[in-house]
Amino acid sequence: MLPMKKIGSTAIVAAVWFLGVGATGEASLTAADRRQVVEQLGQTLEANYVFADKAKTLAATLRAHLERGDYDGAQDKDALAQALTKDLIAASNDLHFFVGVDPAFAADYAARKDPARAAELRETDRRDEAQKNFGFTDLRRLEGNVAYVGMSHFAEPELAYDAASAAMRFIENSDAVIYDMRYNNGGYLEMAQLLASQLFRADKDQELFDYYYTDDGRRVARGQWVLTAIPAKRLTGKPVYVLTSSTSFSAAEWFGYSLQKLGRATLVGEQTAGGAHPVDRKPVGTDFFVQVPIGQIHDPVDRGDFEARGVTPDHVVASADALVVAHRLALADMAKSDTAKQADAAWFAPTLAARAKAVQLTRAGLEAIAGRYEGRQIAIVDGKLLYTWRERFRATLEPLGNDLFAVEGVADFRFRVVRKAGKIAALERINREGTTDSYARLD
Repeated sequence: MLPMKKIGSTAIVAAVWFLGVGATGEASLTAADRRQVVEQLGQTLEANYVFADKAKTLAATLRAHLERGDYDGAQDKDALAQALTKDLIAASNDLHFFVGVDPAFAADYAARKDPARAAELRETDRRDEAQKNFGFTDLRRLEGNVAYVGMSHFAEPELAYDAASAAMRFIENSDAVIYDMRYNNGGYLEMAQLLASQLFRADKDQELFDYYYTDDGRRVARGQWVLTAIPAKRLTGKPVYVLTSSTSFSAAEWFGYSLQKLGRATLVGEQTAGGAHPVDRKPVGTDFFVQVPIGQIHDPVDRGDFEARGVTPDHVVASADALVVAHRLALADMAKSDTAKQADAAWFAPTLAARAKAVQLTRAGLEAIAGRYEGRQIAIVDGKLLYTWRERFRATLEPLGNDLFAVEGVADFRFRVVRKAGKIAALERINREGTTDSYARLD
């Protein structure tokens, strides 16, 4: 994914392994070309890199590589960009650094100084984000009234406000919420602020993030607090879980880290990537750009961060299993505070167990169950059991283990196969409220 642009606010974006912008069909670079790029890059670093003293050191390091002839083999722009990226990361140990070739970006950056052109580019940004649904990839209501919010990135709230508002309203009546940051590679911290504000009271000042950044030599210090006005009901006091993985990056990490520090969320999954610094894209001449860390963010409790270390979840599990584990935790936590929810936790336990480890039936097992029962029939279709009743309604039976089956699209009852003397004698319907109905086998 290409880095998101910062327009009037700080974007925290993807690590270099998500990026790749190159040039093709170009003339070979001369020694003078390479020297000019290195000098321009050094000036950009000194004006924008978060650590001013280190910026001078990094610029000097790149010049030293140039003088030693280390870039002589870079005959085209893409090769030079790759070499500069490698040396910047090696010298800084900061994975945010990336040098790329993108003349269109450099031209657009300059064009944004013209109000008319800036408006056109702004509309292009909006259309591009709309194609990605402004980062909202999945909204669901899971069993037990647990909301699920899947996100690929944090879009700029000015562009994404309507989508964010809809997502926040979708989850406002849930009893718990799971935010999936496993594949979220960053974005605008202001979006994280908007979403997190739904989890706190409006009548108490609560800081979420504290940070500063540089912008072409200008230092800006600011904090982000819980918003007093949001477009949905608040989820104050409701259990919150954040899913993490090794590809959770920057703003996605901050979202989980600050909520964890404030005791407002439980993190489930794997150690995150460790990209705590806000970054921006800056043009280098007319053809190159550099993605440069421009600031530092601190958590609201210890004033620390997780740069190069990552965020450690409360429950360390494989990222692929994190959703099922978090869902179980949500049901268990709700049951502790609400006895009425205890039945939900028990009812959905087999379903979540089957998701964690899929239950597979052999062909012989399928054939043993297939047959006619009172008022209904079970057949094998494409390797699955198809349940039919009243000769017209059909649904797939999904094995949950121990002869228990969920019914496709149904949450209020499930079936159990009843065996006697080693043979299947009946199909028992188990209703969620605790009653049962039995249908004898007819063949």
